[in-house]
Amino acid sequence: MIKFKPGLSRKITVAWRRFKMKKVLIFMVAALILTSLLFAQEYKGKGRAMGVVTDEQGNPLEGVTVKLFYVKGQQGFSVKTDKDGKWVAAWIRGGQWNIDFEKIGYAPKKIAIELQEFQKNPEIKIAMVKVEGLVVTEEIKEMLEKGNKLFDEQKYDEARVVYEEIMTKFPDAYPIWKNVGNCYFAMEKYAEAEQAYQKILEKDANNADALVAIGNTYLNRGDKDKAFEWYGKVNVDKITDPVVIYNVGTMYYNNSRFAEALVYYQKAVEKQKNFTDALYQLGLTYLNLQKNQEAINTFEEYLKVDSESGRADQVRAFLSYLKK
Repeated sequence: MIKFKPGLSRKITVAWRRFKMKKVLIFMVAALILTSLLFAQEYKGKGRAMGVVTDEQGNPLEGVTVKLFYVKGQQGFSVKTDKDGKWVAAWIRGGQWNIDFEKIGYAPKKIAIELQEFQKNPEIKIAMVKVEGLVVTEEIKEMLEKGNKLFDEQKYDEARVVYEEIMTKFPDAYPIWKNVGNCYFAMEKYAEAEQAYQKILEKDANNADALVAIGNTYLNRGDKDKAFEWYGKVNVDKITDPVVIYNVGTMYYNNSRFAEALVYYQKAVEKQKNFTDALYQLGLTYLNLQKNQEAINTFEEYLKVDSESGRADQVRAFLSYLKK
């Protein structure tokens, strides 16, 4: 007969309870892992969906992100189109799916569709519309905000690194080369800034912002003739920002090129009727061109927008002189 020492029986009981608790914990953890894995595969099934994405002219679009979201399971996944614009989503469940199509430079497209698991699904055909400028997707938004924050903090070299990382990951986001160029421009590295702006022109030869930006690099390098050569390449009708239009006009005005300045100031006012700086400069430009009636009309329009400032008093003085 085995005899236990005093207190040994209690120790064995405690040890046995601890062993049982550990087994229960292991079982619970395993169950949780299994449940999470099953939940993670909620959209998995035996179905298959496929489609093709083109532009408006019917040309295939490569690199479109196709995001598939299984409504019932509240989960999904992404695939990308190949060089023929085709995509395939295999091993999916039947039911309601939301599908998003995203590509930088194109307006996003969203559809809701019922997919079958045990029957062949028809090919999904999508045409995406190209848009001006950069369409910021969620994929690059975070990085872009980080770069912009660094730029605002005047950490230009650090911001440039972030912008260039975006370009490495998303080559289609070519308008961000302007951000890279702006970093170099702020650091007075004008040759490097020009190279960055040129990369935009490789994709969009008539991009007004890039043409103006390159002109600015030459102006800051003291080469006015070259600067105005670049400004002259700009189709003013393609510039959407009235401030940019005004700034180009002012560069012409400050160099006594009043006929060219006139075109830009007129367009700036056309874009923004209450743009007081543009109205004022437009009036002065008419004066320099000896177009007095046009100057009177412009200054009168100015006073409708601003009648209280010190500059408004100057405008009234101009009008008094012109009307004599």
